[in-house]
Amino acid sequence: MKRKSYLTVALLLAGAFVFAEKATLIDFSLLNADIVQKTDLSGEAVTDKEGNPVYAQNRRTCMDYSVSAGASFTEEQKKLMLTSLAMPEWEVKLNSSAQNVQSLNLSQVIAAPVKNDKKDITVPFKDKVVMGVRIVFPVTANNANAKIVPPFEIPAYEPYSEADDNGARGEPQAAPEDESGTGEYRNIDNTLFEGGYGVLKNVGTIKSIAVTTQGMNYPHGLYVWLKDTDGIERRYFMGYLGFDGWRTLQWNNPNYITEFRNREVRLVPIYPRGLPFVKFAGFQITRDGAHVGGDFVGYFKDVKIIYDKALLSAERDIRDEDLWGIIGKKEALKQAQEMQNFGTRQVDRYIEKVNMAAESPFQKESFMEDGSSQQ
Repeated sequence: MKRKSYLTVALLLAGAFVFAEKATLIDFSLLNADIVQKTDLSGEAVTDKEGNPVYAQNRRTCMDYSVSAGASFTEEQKKLMLTSLAMPEWEVKLNSSAQNVQSLNLSQVIAAPVKNDKKDITVPFKDKVVMGVRIVFPVTANNANAKIVPPFEIPAYEPYSEADDNGARGEPQAAPEDESGTGEYRNIDNTLFEGGYGVLKNVGTIKSIAVTTQGMNYPHGLYVWLKDTDGIERRYFMGYLGFDGWRTLQWNNPNYITEFRNREVRLVPIYPRGLPFVKFAGFQITRDGAHVGGDFVGYFKDVKIIYDKALLSAERDIRDEDLWGIIGKKEALKQAQEMQNFGTRQVDRYIEKVNMAAESPFQKESFMEDGSSQQ
């Protein structure tokens, strides 16, 4: 069977129309925690009010960072060195003028279940989970902003593999096809974070970006941050959150040229060239100093992109990659670099978590006349 190679759209579609693709970059309803029971600071397993286990990690995106830990850690400690894109693992990063003890303690991300308890009313995303965010902005009249970012930079080259109930990943294998039937959850390069988990491959010019979010009449602005193949981060203004209910906020590229005859045609070597990509780098909420401060609460379902294909697949009579292996070597180096940067940061956080005080607060005591204490 012939291996696929790639030709540029400009080469094959000169004199023809170019049709944009639509795909889901990240869907937060896929990121519910479903493996590895959560533990508190003292190491005790956490359960809900009904006694059911509370899980900490998402099976599809679970990653083991113990490979970056030093020899001083025990095997039991290394087994706990897991993280994923489960929503409670995400972080809220406040800008310097918005940081204080209260805002750092209370600003967080959670998995918010959507329920429909009302009759004769259709609720969007019923029985699914979405991303819930709480940010505590300062009440003083100064501008502030906060970024909602994943717990680690989403890897673009991690090969797809299955994870067991303990988060251990198996050998690389073929990724499952899009089960939604819409064709919007693409995994064309067989990597772990494609298909709605934060990475989208073969992206050329972006035509439009859409965010499904629930507004709660806040006057704050919303941005989407994306990172490309060259490591360049860009932010896109989606609009303001001053509305109630679910809505799709959209950014349209003002520089998108719809007439293909007016586009610049550039010749790009067919081989070797990997698939260009974009990855989700986070949201940003901006609060103007003239607006109300304090708590902000928001909910997010997904981020979708309409884009031109960067490369068009075609069959070739020579298996270039089998002969030279250039793309594989380049991507292996990038994958190793991604994992090194990812693991070092997570190990530092694990050490900080272990060092935190797990004792309960002091209890009030009263002293008797003989000097003995009574709580």
